[in-house]
Amino acid sequence: MTAAVVALTPSGRLTAAICAALEVSRASVHRHKIALTAPPRAERPRAPSPRALPESERDQVLAQLRTPRFADQTPTEVYATLLDEGVYLCSIRTMYRILAAHGEVAE
Repeated sequence: MTAAVVALTPSGRLTAAICAALEVSRASVHRHKIALTAPPRAERPRAPSPRALPESERDQVLAQLRTPRFADQTPTEVYATLLDEGVYLCSIRTMYRILAAHGEVAE
């Protein structure tokens, strides 16, 4: 409906009357007009988290997940097995992130 009001009022002179007749907020119409004329924002790349695993540790986790011993297990099972052995590499969610980054998460 807002797009229709914007199309009906290119000059903006009858905006208040049309908005009142169609029960559309004038503020919404003005925001819509500004959004149509504003240039698109360039997204800035996100800085890596200072808590992120270094690439060497990510490679170590990936190598562990790819071993034949863990090839058919979920990261949750791998995590539990390694914890039973006294080894902590990273969280379960981080294991999923690493696998997803390499395209290795599938049902």
